[in-house]
This record gives sequence, structure tokens and C-alpha cells, in this order.
Amino acid sequence: MIYIIMGVSGCGKSTLGAFLSKKLGWPLHEGDNFHPQGNIEKMARGEPLTDQDRLPWLLKLHEVIERERASCSDALVVCSALKRLYRQILLFGSKALASSSDPDQDILPPSSPDVFFLFLYGDYDLIQQRMVARREHYMKAELLRSQFDVLEPPSAEENVLPLDIRRSITDMATEVEKHIISLMSSPMP
Repeated sequence: MIYIIMGVSGCGKSTLGAFLSKKLGWPLHEGDNFHPQGNIEKMARGEPLTDQDRLPWLLKLHEVIERERASCSDALVVCSALKRLYRQILLFGSKALASSSDPDQDILPPSSPDVFFLFLYGDYDLIQQRMVARREHYMKAELLRSQFDVLEPPSAEENVLPLDIRRSITDMATEVEKHIISLMSSPMP
């Protein structure tokens, strides 16, 4: 089972990921570590990334997810996954690009049965306060608005568990554990 921890910058993805990784004993793949250097430099200058900037990064993360799935491993992946297309790329790689640009292509399913999105959501002002307070991160607080502008919250059909960031990390982790237990106790299709 793979959980992709998603949301805008500053919502607590990495913090929740590290907490869950330790608690569950699952490997954590931090999406920030997979950005090309050019993306990091661009964000550090306060420039928002474009879809083209994000594409190589998303494809690398797709490879990580596929490697974990192929080995039947449980894992956590941290990635903003702001748009539905980005989530489709994480799930289906370049097939998602072909499907989105060619109406004759087979339409991809909205989800994969063993991949779930943990959508950390919250108020702009709260997240902005967190970003201003954090140190040593290349993502500038001024870029938060651009992330909210492009955010397409996931729909229920995308295998999403929404988590309100006003809750504590411990509370959110408990909800994720309950989700895992419910999945393990329900029959697989």
C-alpha cells in the first residue's frame, strides 16, 4: 500500500510523513529530494513552477511509486500533487500525459486500488504563518498563493483521505492508522 501525502507547501506533509514513517516502519520518500536543481533554484528565487518544470519531478516520483508497488512494499511519498493531472502522472506516468492530450486514448481510472492520497488541507492564513516561521527551506512563503491558485482538491473517486491540518500530527496519524485497519479488514476487489 502506498500513501501519497499531498497538499500545498507548508501544510505539514513532511512532518506527517516523518511521523508516520517512524510509527508504521514504512519507508518515506520525500518529494523535495527528487526536484531537479533548476526547480529548487527557481523556487528559491520566488518563482512558481510551471507544469513543464514539474513534469520530470513527477515522473521520477512515479518511478519510485512503481518500484515500491512492484516489490509489494508499503511506503509513504510526500508530494504536493496539486492538480488532478499531477496525481494521474504519479499513478500512471507518461500514460497520463497521453490520455490528457489525446481524446482517442483510453481514459485512465481516477485511482489505483493500492495507492491512497492523504490530502492535508487548511486555511491560507494558517499555512502562511507556518511558512514564514520555518527556516532553511527553499520554498518562499510568497509562493503559497500560487499553490492555492492551482490547487485542485482531490475528489472521493481518487482514493483520498482528507486531513484537516488544524488537528495535531498525532490525531492525523491515528486517522491514517484507522484507515489502514479498515482497508485490511475489507475484502479487496
